[in-house]
Amino acid sequence: MKQQVLRMVMAVLAVGMVMHAMIPAANAAGGSAQAKLPAPEGKIVNVAHRGASGHAPEHTIASYELGIAMKADYIEIDLQMTKDDVLVAMHDQAVNRTTNGSGYVRDYMLEELKKLDAGSWFNASFPEKAKPEYAGLQVPTLEEIFQRFGRSTNYYIETKSPAAYPGMEEKLLELMEKYHLTGENGRSGKVIIQSFHPESLLKIHELQPDIPLVQLISRPELGKKANEQLEQIKQYAIGVGPNFSNINKEYVQTVRGHGLLIHPYTVNTEEAMKTALSWGVTGLFTDYPDVFHKVMKKHKR
Repeated sequence: MKQQVLRMVMAVLAVGMVMHAMIPAANAAGGSAQAKLPAPEGKIVNVAHRGASGHAPEHTIASYELGIAMKADYIEIDLQMTKDDVLVAMHDQAVNRTTNGSGYVRDYMLEELKKLDAGSWFNASFPEKAKPEYAGLQVPTLEEIFQRFGRSTNYYIETKSPAAYPGMEEKLLELMEKYHLTGENGRSGKVIIQSFHPESLLKIHELQPDIPLVQLISRPELGKKANEQLEQIKQYAIGVGPNFSNINKEYVQTVRGHGLLIHPYTVNTEEAMKTALSWGVTGLFTDYPDVFHKVMKKHKR
């Protein structure tokens, strides 16, 4: 079945019917997604994008701790994999932007990666937000994040292309199992897994069908074409994560009409947050979870 699904995805890509991050044929995953989030009706999800990355160095323990302190419902974790196949938190494939090193994460052994400074760049780039304790922060492994926060918080985890990182999904699920984040905790939405790559989500859906999945989409189909795309996504995912810059109110309402959640990225100004809420989003990603928390309190009133 999995090979058949992937062949269908590649066939669709080949004829130009979908762009990067689009999804397979509607019957690919063998039925509608089963996982549901525990949030009550009307709950709007505040996702700390790479942690509270507007206030602290992204994808560090400090950034995650701050995101939680700022009332985020989820901390977002982008996954990369080291040369010795350890899952670590970093957005870019290369270490250049957020450490004092250079080259690709995939070419580093974990021991080597741990020697890099993942915080001083933030102090240099944002002197008004600089803190001495940010200097020398390490790149955390996913296991270290689970060890630090356990089941006390919720995780929104992004997987990458299976072709680029073979085995990433299996290693992720193994760690989730080890730290009791599957089973009932998986069904409850303690962890949401997102990806631009439908084949990655399909693999997870096959291995652990109870885990909530969200399809990331850089440029979603708008208008009438959106309906077909969303019906396809609905077969294996509970929601979509579009680029906020590429959507409008009509699209948000169309997504909601298909019974899907919509968590756009990355919304950082109060004005944009208010606009997103007025459109009817069910949550969003932000570098400033504290700001969104305040905006939501006013919105509810």
